[in-house]
Amino acid sequence: MDAEVVRRTPHGWRVGGGHDGHDAPDLISAMVLADLLTSEAGGPRPRTQAPGRAPEGASEVDRLKHTIAQLEHALHSRVVVEQAIGVLAERHTMPPREAFERLRSSARSRGRKVADLARDVVESSTSPLTVLPDELGPI
Repeated sequence: MDAEVVRRTPHGWRVGGGHDGHDAPDLISAMVLADLLTSEAGGPRPRTQAPGRAPEGASEVDRLKHTIAQLEHALHSRVVVEQAIGVLAERHTMPPREAFERLRSSARSRGRKVADLARDVVESSTSPLTVLPDELGPI
């Protein structure tokens, strides 16, 4: 598989460098392309519960393995939140910082985790059946 490159241009985010040499026209198309590439590489990761604390009396190796699992979960959650920010920024033509504030505010007002609501936002970019709060949905 050819390497795809995500880069920022003066006109927005672009994905290019693939086998056909063409860029994806916008961030939503880039996310769809990333999803397709992920599915070719073994499919998306299922939603997982965040690992809690390491068990009492765990060996140093077990604690380090647990820490790695926590870091991997945090990294995956961050990626999903960043994707959701991109979807909201594109959907509502707003700066990324404002998109994050809207996502965070919506999550807080509903008692949800930002990462969980972010997953729904990302899913809504490809699935019209995903229900979002009014302030996050399509215009």
